[in-house]
Amino acid sequence: MSRLGGARRDRKKRLGHHRSASLDRFPPGPTMSASDCLVTETPQLLLAALERADDGVVIVDDAQRIIHFNTAAERIWKLSRTEVLGRDAAVLTLKCLQADAVTDFRDEISLMRRDGSRIKVAITLSSATIDGAVHRIVFARDVTAEAERRARIALLHAVSDQTNRVVIITDTEQNIVYVNSAFTSLFGYTSEEAEGRRAGELIAGRHTDRKTVAKLVKRLMHGDRRGEAEVLAYDKDGEEIWVCARIDALRDKKGRVKHIFALLEDITETKQLRSLQQLIMSALADEVPIAEIADRLCRRVEEIAPDVVCSLLHVDAAGLIHPLGGPSLPEDYCRALDGVAIGPNVGSCGTAAYYGEPVLAEDLDTDPRWQPYKAMPLGIGLRACWSTPVKAKDGRVIATFAFYYREPRAPSNWHRRIVDACVNLGAFAIERKEARAEIARLAYHDILTGLPNRAQLRHLISAAIDACPTGSHVALAFLDVDHFKDVNDTLGHAAGDELLIQLAQRLREQIGPEDILGRLGGDEFVVLLPHRDAEGAERVATGITEALAAPLRLGSRQMQMSASIGISLYPDHATDIDTLMQQADAAMYMAKQAGRSTHRLFSAEMNGLTEQRLALIAALRRAIAEGELTLSYQPQIRSCDGAIHGLEALARWHDAELGDVSPAKFIPLAEECGLIEQIGLWSVREACRQMASWRRAGLSIPCVSVNLSPINFRNVTLAARLADILAEYGLPPDALMLEITEGAFMQDSVAALETMNAIRELGVGLSVDDFGTGYSSLSRLAHLPIRELKIDRSFMRDIETDAGALAIATAVVRVGQGLGMTVVAEGVETEAQRKLLADLGCDVVQGFLYAPALPPVAFERWLIEHCAEQARAMLGRLDVAPADRDVVKRSA
Repeated sequence: MSRLGGARRDRKKRLGHHRSASLDRFPPGPTMSASDCLVTETPQLLLAALERADDGVVIVDDAQRIIHFNTAAERIWKLSRTEVLGRDAAVLTLKCLQADAVTDFRDEISLMRRDGSRIKVAITLSSATIDGAVHRIVFARDVTAEAERRARIALLHAVSDQTNRVVIITDTEQNIVYVNSAFTSLFGYTSEEAEGRRAGELIAGRHTDRKTVAKLVKRLMHGDRRGEAEVLAYDKDGEEIWVCARIDALRDKKGRVKHIFALLEDITETKQLRSLQQLIMSALADEVPIAEIADRLCRRVEEIAPDVVCSLLHVDAAGLIHPLGGPSLPEDYCRALDGVAIGPNVGSCGTAAYYGEPVLAEDLDTDPRWQPYKAMPLGIGLRACWSTPVKAKDGRVIATFAFYYREPRAPSNWHRRIVDACVNLGAFAIERKEARAEIARLAYHDILTGLPNRAQLRHLISAAIDACPTGSHVALAFLDVDHFKDVNDTLGHAAGDELLIQLAQRLREQIGPEDILGRLGGDEFVVLLPHRDAEGAERVATGITEALAAPLRLGSRQMQMSASIGISLYPDHATDIDTLMQQADAAMYMAKQAGRSTHRLFSAEMNGLTEQRLALIAALRRAIAEGELTLSYQPQIRSCDGAIHGLEALARWHDAELGDVSPAKFIPLAEECGLIEQIGLWSVREACRQMASWRRAGLSIPCVSVNLSPINFRNVTLAARLADILAEYGLPPDALMLEITEGAFMQDSVAALETMNAIRELGVGLSVDDFGTGYSSLSRLAHLPIRELKIDRSFMRDIETDAGALAIATAVVRVGQGLGMTVVAEGVETEAQRKLLADLGCDVVQGFLYAPALPPVAFERWLIEHCAEQARAMLGRLDVAPADRDVVKRSA
């Protein structure tokens, strides 16, 4: 544009010179046409020059008349000269030609032509004085195409500056000729600072892969298509930036390279750091060990940050350091770090782990925290170290992530960004490792006691058997806590759990370092005793029994504890794990039958007993499912008049193969295998059904008592179930009495107490069975919803001769009387016992003196006979005539 302006100025000067000279020589005549005027006043040579000019030339005199309009002007305005010469200049629609306009003007304007089209025109206006009059000369050039090209270029510049990708254009010598605003934003150089400099000198650095870029440019110069490369570049401040460079050539029409075009994308975040995330996630998905994950992570970091040596250390729960990853560190250096305790002055990593904050040592040689440890890193050329703690979600420091440098320095911003990413990734990987380790531990260890569980015990027993030398033994002790069910039922499961924890601790104290203690589940434990024969195993069992003799403290209570232990030997008793454990289990049941709190060594005879027990459990389950259990009823007689007080319903089982099975045998078995609650509810339903049937038949029986397990009373829905059963058979609540042992209510079982209160509110009676045999608390008894006390049958045998038995019976009667409760004596077999109890004031007696427990039909016959006998006795007391007696008998 400047060169064009200079040419125009020269042209104007020449035109003005020729114009003034010609006009002086050719003064105008009196009257001439416009064309004659032009010919007369302008020399032919000048006219020819103006006609051939590329620019439109218009001359306007001082009267605003157009006196010259060349061919180029005709093309621009699309007006012929005959239409404009001699006319007012306003026909050209140029504001600069208005009478009061400026005399000098230069600009590009939009010109509306006669045909309605619009073009862009560069206008230059000059003035010249001719014969004392001012003439104005207009040079006009059509610049529409040039303006459009400039607009396109400006648009391209705007688009280039709007993109976040860097645009660099160089000549064939790689000197920069253009950069966009994204270049300035990313690298910090202005376009003025960049243009004219070689691109490689401006943004390449120490670790830039120059060879790859040079190969791409060389291939482009030889006609190859564009190429792409990921390279490490550096900004104005020397900070690292990873870019993806797409390089292409701009060629002329002949295919010759005129410029090199490079499009750079910052991939620091999108690719380089995400590649770390992808690496960790894929490794975790593939179940790669944590040490290999750490190694891969460190190697990848060293690829994207070539000036660092990377290290990842694990910090265990004891505060000890263990190398996880450090592929560029010598093995002896890593070994030296293993087991070092963290502390306030333990290099960079130990200090960072101790304080939970990043630690930078810019010069290991002078940093006081490195003085005891600096010799080895300095010996391998490491001069600085920056360590960052890796923290778990709960705030624990679980690792450190460190960068070593080969010269004294601080980390760059790029290094800090890497560490920010790696700390989170490292924490995720290590926590995942810890979680998987915990899952594995839970899979093979008991949650409550931390002991090996059943699955792990099998592995341990198998390993012990495999390692057992010829002539040696492996002993297996199977331990079951005595009466543990009572603890859970009376004190609650929390107390039961605490008992098991304390038991496990005592057992650990009784076994040797090579012995293994495990928990099978519930209250069953196993002690694996390698290299122990029968004698050695029994010594361990005896020691355990003695250690358990001391009471445990559960909260504020002292609790007695014991266990039954069964022992089997490999290879004497069995050579496989399953048989060995079955035999130890059988021996343990023999210990229980021997009175508990002892041990038994397996013998061949025990196999048959174990098989019998398993068969009995299976038969009991079948009997319950198929309705083979029945109830028998034992009458309870009032002492005052011999009338029926009620009945006690007692479960009976007759098996087609086993015959009659004693309740003393199948009730404990039901408790052991979890069937007792089911039997209790069935007993309530069956007793209520029978009572309803008798009442419909006209038999007046006041109440039926049913024994329930303490487990039943831990069920909060028991009262609702009882209400439903009573409603189903149309019985009033006082027709049902539930018998419960002392242990079910004398302990702090909130659920049991709430259930008993709900039952009492329902109107169903509660009777304490076997009162006096446990650890009764009279103060507690006074506040419980109890309606009846039962004196245990064990006191009846010697009540006539044993002063102690008589004293207890007397005390129970007095307690019942004082609390307004009915007292029932069980096991009464003689008239002397009945009379003694009646004299004591005992309200009700039951036992063989009157009748054993009878099936329903037999009880009905007994009841008829008992009523007839009562009637005869009454007649005898009243001395009724024989004829009347027959009437009374028939009525009875």
